[in-house]
Amino acid sequence: MTVIRPAHRSVPAMALLAALATVPALPATASAAVPSAATVARTAEVRITEGQVREAAPGGSILYPSVTSCLTITVRLRGGGLAGAHASLFQVPGEYRSDEILPALRKRIGGRGVTAVEVRGAVGAWYPGYLTKAIESYGEGEEVPYPTHPDPGGVAEAVARGLGQPRGSVTVEDVPDGDIRVR
Repeated sequence: MTVIRPAHRSVPAMALLAALATVPALPATASAAVPSAATVARTAEVRITEGQVREAAPGGSILYPSVTSCLTITVRLRGGGLAGAHASLFQVPGEYRSDEILPALRKRIGGRGVTAVEVRGAVGAWYPGYLTKAIESYGEGEEVPYPTHPDPGGVAEAVARGLGQPRGSVTVEDVPDGDIRVR
């Protein structure tokens, strides 16, 4: 059996070195302008959409896009990171329901220290009980409660209880529709 091998051109080492010598060197400051992977991870913005729970490393930020009838819950961790949840009035397929969001966030936090909890969003659209019994969980014939007035104190109490945090560590702010960014 005959093996046919393609012809290879051999480049002499000296010719290769001469070609490389013609490539201009980068200025000494060029490498300093490129952030390390660790820096990028720390300063990266984490996007949390409806029904999701995620975390940003210390130095990072969280973006909650298109908050209209939702609540965002951001936990400031003692080490400088952020853990967040985007609670939706109605479940997004494949994501957490409103009554599952606080247990998922609490699990994400684990035993780490919490310095503050910030709730922002459409406070007036939320009956505090939606954080313990989602709208979808009411059966036929059961009356779904609805908010008759904004109840920031009730929302703060429900969030504090759901996360196992003192009520005094939770602040609630009604914000207009749009993106919410937390740094």
